[in-house]
Amino acid sequence: MKLFWPRGRTEARQMTRSPLAHATVLFKAGSYAEAEAEARAVAAARSRPRDDPYAPLALSMAALAAGAQGHHDEALATYDAVLPIFGRVFGAEHPQTLKLRSDRAQTLSAIARHAECEAECAAVARAATRGREPEMPLIAAAARNGQIYALNAQARHPEAEALAREALDAHRVPDRLGLVLRLGLARSLNGQVRHEEALAEAERADELRRSLPEEERRTETGTVELAVATAILGLHRGTEARVRAVTAHDACLASFGPGHHRTLEARALLDRIDGA
Repeated sequence: MKLFWPRGRTEARQMTRSPLAHATVLFKAGSYAEAEAEARAVAAARSRPRDDPYAPLALSMAALAAGAQGHHDEALATYDAVLPIFGRVFGAEHPQTLKLRSDRAQTLSAIARHAECEAECAAVARAATRGREPEMPLIAAAARNGQIYALNAQARHPEAEALAREALDAHRVPDRLGLVLRLGLARSLNGQVRHEEALAEAERADELRRSLPEEERRTETGTVELAVATAILGLHRGTEARVRAVTAHDACLASFGPGHHRTLEARALLDRIDGA
């Protein structure tokens, strides 16, 4: 899960005056190509002086927007280039640096480097737990979400379930992070062939999703439908599962493009249903 900052009122007012304000608006509206172009333009314009913090922040937003278009290799290359700059400008365990590491790690999972994602997300979560800044619990929970995804992708579903339940117990806020953690739990249950439980969790996630503002729901397009489709396929309701999988695939294709990992996951589920 990739997070947007700032969140508080004071920080939000500061962000409206930020050089990245327009790129942020574009990203939240789902205009990812435009957001990437704007962020890269800001980075180029602010490349001098050497330690201007907005230049690396702009590149991190460009990476986020590239990943949202399914350009995961490009996003990773940008994260790799900017990570040493974050360490120099902000510090190794600054919230911004840890957030960048978490976003980069989850890009690794998008290109099937799941073990690396798992290890890096675990390291970020540990570092964030040590921090005292108010953003640190959110960073830790987001990193744990990446770790849960990576564990599920490695078919280590009981470990993913345990971590998801622990994270949900610690994060009781009905927000986007709670949504993705619950979906991680549903994925772990589907992986253990506990489809009735998975469907119940996916339905709880859907109820939470409907309560969120549109800009928070947008980046999770297709996630609930994929979880539901997988669960009902496991319950031998293939026709209904295909309808939900088509809905997920078409929504992901329209929002993120054909190369996005979620679009590819939906396509693989459709192929599995059609081949059954």
